[in-house]
Amino acid sequence: MPSQKLHLSPSEHHEYLRRQITPALGYSGSDVVAWQQQLRPKLRTLVGDMPDTPVPLNVRHLWRREHALGAIEKIVFSAEPFCDVPAYVCLPKNATPPYTFMICVQGHSTGMHNSIGVQREDEDRSLAVEGDRDFAVGCMQHGIAALCIEQRAFGERREQRQEHISPNGCHDAAMHALMLGRTLSGERVYDVDRGIDYLVSRGDVDMDRIGVMGNSGGGTISLFAAALLPRIGFAMPSCYFNTFEDSMMSIYHCACNYIPGLLKVAKMADVMGLFAPKPVVIVSGRQDEIFPIAATQQAFQELQRIYRAYDAEDRCHFVIGEGGHRFYAADAWPVLLQAIACIP
Repeated sequence: MPSQKLHLSPSEHHEYLRRQITPALGYSGSDVVAWQQQLRPKLRTLVGDMPDTPVPLNVRHLWRREHALGAIEKIVFSAEPFCDVPAYVCLPKNATPPYTFMICVQGHSTGMHNSIGVQREDEDRSLAVEGDRDFAVGCMQHGIAALCIEQRAFGERREQRQEHISPNGCHDAAMHALMLGRTLSGERVYDVDRGIDYLVSRGDVDMDRIGVMGNSGGGTISLFAAALLPRIGFAMPSCYFNTFEDSMMSIYHCACNYIPGLLKVAKMADVMGLFAPKPVVIVSGRQDEIFPIAATQQAFQELQRIYRAYDAEDRCHFVIGEGGHRFYAADAWPVLLQAIACIP
């Protein structure tokens, strides 16, 4: 009797299940506005529970310093009970109110301090930031104000209370969130929303020109925040946009990237397509090993189809840097600045 191959790896069965799925709310070429109105509330449900009533921001001002490109202030605001968000507010000296603002979110790193190029434990000391991840410096160089928020489980918001934690600081927070009917990605998007509440309170912000950007885990939240938060006007997610099957479902990624049930509902291009017709600049590295460029190119074609339904294909941009998993400032910023200039 011939031997029969045994299928023992969990991923083999999961791949079989994935191939049986046709996303129920994937864009099919129908009325694009009606499609977005269907998918967006479903996505909100999938990313988990969020508060119905926001708590007071309770903004606290920690310090303010002059910078060669303008001024930087460090603040803290409250997102939820027992949940405070440190942030840098960066105002360029070559711009005047009302400011165009970029919300900057770092990925898996030592934290938001990278956005302004200082050390985490001593903010008086400069830091040479690799991979163009000093996002706020780039913003100020181009006359854009920046709000750099510390993401949950990163930097100053890393787990400091629990005695035994995973080497990857996100894992425990991501698992706890799931047990509570939430996701860590959903919580991080909510922090971006509260950051926009803070910008509203300032009175010096052009509310039609608020953007979001980040690399890797910051690219994740840039994409989901753009899809879910209507007050965001432009977006530049870096080194995340891809297909779920070629990234999350085939290559190791941190637990914070996973949204229960999302494969049954939409592709990643559909999620980003909820942002249409607003300007988006997708940034990728040609040699990015965890977000393969061929899959990103495929997903971008799917995204273009959604923008084309709005007759807005010229607002959907793709930048490929000649390297790996990092941001590409010299390639991306000129494209974004041109896109912002076209906002009415």
